[in-house]
Amino acid sequence: MERVFSIGKLAEASGSKVETIRYYESIGLLPEPERNAGNQRRYTPRHYDRLAFILHARDLGLSTEAVRQLIDLSLHPDMPCRDADEIARRQLEDVRQRIARLKLLEAELERTLSSCTHGTIAECKVIEALAQCGACERHHRPPR
Repeated sequence: MERVFSIGKLAEASGSKVETIRYYESIGLLPEPERNAGNQRRYTPRHYDRLAFILHARDLGLSTEAVRQLIDLSLHPDMPCRDADEIARRQLEDVRQRIARLKLLEAELERTLSSCTHGTIAECKVIEALAQCGACERHHRPPR
C-alpha cells in the first residue's frame, strides 16, 4: 500500500505551510488529493514530489507561471528541453539584473553613510539623501 500523508504531515515533511499547500492546489499547481471517508485530504509521495519541485522552483525565484510551464513540460519527457532551458535563461537574466540593481543600491548607501558626520538629525546625510533624490544615481520620480 502506498504511503499517504495528511496535509499537516505533508507540510511538515516538505518544510512548507498548510496554507501554501492549499494555495498551490487552488491554482492548479498541485493536483487535488483524494479524500478519506472523513473528507480529509490524503496526499501521496507523488504530491510530495510535486510540492518539492514547486518549492524548489519558487526558491530559485521562478514565477508561478514559469513553474506551471515547467510542470507542463515535465509531463512530456520525450520533448526537447529547449523551452525549459529558455525559462531558466530568462530567470538567470532577471537574477543578474536584480544583482546589478542591488550593487547600485549598495554603492549609494555606502556613499551616503561615508558622508555621515554622526551629528544631529538636522545634519543627517541619510535623511538628506532620501529627501533630495537628485544626488542619487537612480531617478525615482517621474519627470516634471
